[in-house]
This record gives sequence, structure tokens and C-alpha cells, in this order.
Amino acid sequence: MHSPAIAIERTPLVAVYGTLKRGLRNHHWLNGAEFVGADVLTDVTLFDLGPYPGARLERSMGVEIEVFRVDVAGLKELDVLEDYRVHQPASGTYDRVVHATAFGPAWLYLYNRDVAGCPVIREGGWQRRRSHI
Repeated sequence: MHSPAIAIERTPLVAVYGTLKRGLRNHHWLNGAEFVGADVLTDVTLFDLGPYPGARLERSMGVEIEVFRVDVAGLKELDVLEDYRVHQPASGTYDRVVHATAFGPAWLYLYNRDVAGCPVIREGGWQRRRSHI
């Protein structure tokens, strides 16, 4: 459990894998953030939840992420978007954890809810092809 101010002291990087990626509908939440680079994580699996994906720490063939440098205000906004609850992380939709990337440790939002019956993505990335998403 890390407030955004303390979290940024630990690492200013955030790894994204869904609607926050460049070109997708929620990327505007990262306005002002610096794109650091792309990476592939082999210990993260994505679940297609419909309008967005959720990640779990499970082995995969490689899930595509993008890493951004954010400030305290930016991380606060992402916490709101992802329904991360600083004082009760398990009660929110996502938990925020530090995860290793090729660019150093980065915050990664992990999905807290049930994924039974959701399509699994163990390789590549999540991207909705519908134009309104």
C-alpha cells in the first residue's frame, strides 16, 4: 500500500498493457508522461474482460507492455482510473505492484476480480479492434 507520493519515490515508472497503451482509448490519461519503451513480460498473463484487459502474475509466452515515466499527479489519476485503493488494495478492481521491466522496476496494475470464463492472452497483447474503443 503506497500513496502516489511515496510510490513515485520508489519508482516513477508505470507499465501498461491495455487501454492505456499508445493509440488506445485511455492513453490520454498518460498525457504529459514520457514514453520510455516497450517490453515483453513472461510472468504476466492477460485476461480479456471485454472493454479492457486484466493482468495476473502467471507464466506466459510474453505479454507486450509499454513503460512510461509519470509524476505524482499522473499516478494519482491512474489509481482513480484503475480503482486502486491505497488503504485497501484487495478491495479495488486493481492492485498496484512493483514489477521488473527492461527499464527497471515499474508499477503494474494487477486485476483483483474473478477471471473465470474470460479469454486468456498468454502471448502478444490486448487490443480492441472495434473503432469506438
